[in-house]
Amino acid sequence: MENANKQSTQQTSTVHSPPTGLLEKLFKLKAHGTSVKTELVAGLTTFLTMAYIIFVNPQIMSSTGMDPGAAFVATCIGAAIATLLMGLYANWPVGLAPGMGLNALFAYTVVGQMGYSWEVALGAVFWSGVIFTAMSFWKIREWVLDAIPESLRYAMTAGVGLFLGIVGLQSAGIVVANPATILTMGDLTTQNAFLSIVCFLGIAILAHLRVFGAVLIGMLTVTLIGFFMGTITYGGIFAMPPSLAPTFMKLDIMGALNVGMITVILAFLFVNMFDTAGTLMGVAERANLRNEDGTIQGLKKSLKADSASSVIGTFVGCPPVTSYVESSAGVAAGGRTGLTAVTIAVLFMLAMFLEPLAAMIPSYATAGALLYVAFAMTSSLAKINWEDYTEMAPAMITALMMPLTFSIANGIGMGFVSYAVLKLATGQARQVSVGVYALAIIFILKFFFMP
Repeated sequence: MENANKQSTQQTSTVHSPPTGLLEKLFKLKAHGTSVKTELVAGLTTFLTMAYIIFVNPQIMSSTGMDPGAAFVATCIGAAIATLLMGLYANWPVGLAPGMGLNALFAYTVVGQMGYSWEVALGAVFWSGVIFTAMSFWKIREWVLDAIPESLRYAMTAGVGLFLGIVGLQSAGIVVANPATILTMGDLTTQNAFLSIVCFLGIAILAHLRVFGAVLIGMLTVTLIGFFMGTITYGGIFAMPPSLAPTFMKLDIMGALNVGMITVILAFLFVNMFDTAGTLMGVAERANLRNEDGTIQGLKKSLKADSASSVIGTFVGCPPVTSYVESSAGVAAGGRTGLTAVTIAVLFMLAMFLEPLAAMIPSYATAGALLYVAFAMTSSLAKINWEDYTEMAPAMITALMMPLTFSIANGIGMGFVSYAVLKLATGQARQVSVGVYALAIIFILKFFFMP
């Protein structure tokens, strides 16, 4: 009788536990010391910290002539597919979405300054993603990462931050053009400038207080202020997603096979690669994903998932998709497996129904968010060796020339050239890898023969 009761209990348990059993099989929750509830909460936490991208990215991309509604849907779908791939393939608690800085490079440099169409720019993103994916399957990635000096890596991150900063300041009207001084202070009493400052300061305060979702809260708060001031018309919160047709499969792959696009493809590749490597290794540390021998569990798979996502994203109309450092918020909430990522992906899919809300987000809310992200990225300058002029000068050239020439690609190129020249001229040629010299030559040819 007891055996019969035990068998009955086991059968009942089996009947009621398939979801948990399936999730355990897919994500190895017990081995990672986590639970379904913890992973779901972690996924929600990460989503709230990075959800600002569904409002910011469409505004940036629409400046290229892309349909705003399609750009919004593409942002959600691109983020969802990429994050789902990271969760199911790599089993990592990381959220992915169109990269801040990478979208600015796409919109303001490749399309705005260089004059390429957004279709061709998507083609360049495709090729950079293909190269990044290929590198992830072989040891070329490690060779490139090791070959590029650390000072230039840190400078690239900071330079992208400064680039975003000038975009945000210009969008807010805080900095305006001046024929005598090139740039000057704008009128801070205008609503756009004032509320941009309020948004930035609000986000900064919330971030310092460790309130998750600080960027999103700051943006929605100033949007609400604008509504009560009568400058924003209420258009609803939920609706069926707009059509993706205007951007779906519109990338021009062959059009990007242009000699002038080589440096653009390299810029997309380097910024994405270094940003991804830094983010994933940082998340791995916080999630205790290191093995006893010091290696990181599933790092190769996570890099493959990240790089492949940039290729996939181009088909729907996304700039380079990359891993988000905001994923550390979900890790801090207990996220340890791909179930966290799957939760984020589901939330991004549901976010497609928030297009009316996204359409109401004003430019001053976006500008405030850009300024916060910009200043956060410049913190990498602290890691540069300021005592060695041959390291410091190229790093600062890289970082400063991005906003001053309004081109991330130019900043990267000038950094490589100055680094190679300074090392060569000071008798430190052997400290520089062959790869750096090769890239310096490519950029020199670009500057002098393909301006």
